[in-house]
Amino acid sequence: MQREFASREDLIAYVTQVFPGAKGAVSETVGGRRAALHKLAQLQPHAYGDTRNYLDGAVTHLSPYLRHGVLTLAEVRDYLQSQGYPWSVVEPFLRQLAWRDYWQKLYEQWGEGIWQDREPYKTGFTAADYGEELPADITNGTTGLLCMDSFSQELQTTGYLHNHVRLWLAAYIIHWRRVKWQTGAAWFLMHLLDGDPASNNLSWQWVASTFSVKPYYFNQENLARYTQQKWCMSCPHLAKTCPFLGSYEQLHKRLFPHAEFPQSHSRLGTRR
Repeated sequence: MQREFASREDLIAYVTQVFPGAKGAVSETVGGRRAALHKLAQLQPHAYGDTRNYLDGAVTHLSPYLRHGVLTLAEVRDYLQSQGYPWSVVEPFLRQLAWRDYWQKLYEQWGEGIWQDREPYKTGFTAADYGEELPADITNGTTGLLCMDSFSQELQTTGYLHNHVRLWLAAYIIHWRRVKWQTGAAWFLMHLLDGDPASNNLSWQWVASTFSVKPYYFNQENLARYTQQKWCMSCPHLAKTCPFLGSYEQLHKRLFPHAEFPQSHSRLGTRR
């Protein structure tokens, strides 16, 4: 197969010719070593630590290059440390690299075992209580919830989701729609350009609580805060029928009626 091209447009034309059955829009992510190094040079560790949970935060978009080996974790770490930032500034980002490395080491050890529940659910339900199929309204973006429908469409049209969005969408699929995490994880891997089985599956298990001490879920206040109410204010479900309305304790009672509300309740752990 041809490997050298005069321009990205020539590459796209070649791929279209070789794979006429390929569907979907061309990703805006530019491949290659040069593009990866350009992204690396744009890394803003100060802003990253303060804003990474916000949809418009200073995330790096390095994950596709890490996923496909264009950059290595060690290379990114060494570059960041070479810039002379104090530890307090670089620690939030290095922690995310450490999570990715941890997932990879578990993948090396477990292999296809990352598709199996590593622990029982902590939701008061068993694995048999969760469905095998992803509801069509989720994949079609017709749930009526503007946030979830937008997330689904973005995943399938761009091949990318902000990490916080990945957590919200995964939590909705598992806990509100009671679908097995494996089903959602496989759906993500079908579309994500940075879809890495280790980070993807074990993060889904973390949300589900099969690789965590408790399930991850969120409420409307959390979603509105980190999206600057991008969808909430125009959603017809905002006032009374939003399924995410309520305190975490209220949501816990609705979602997990047979499980005890955890004493320690932190909902903001994001990774990437």
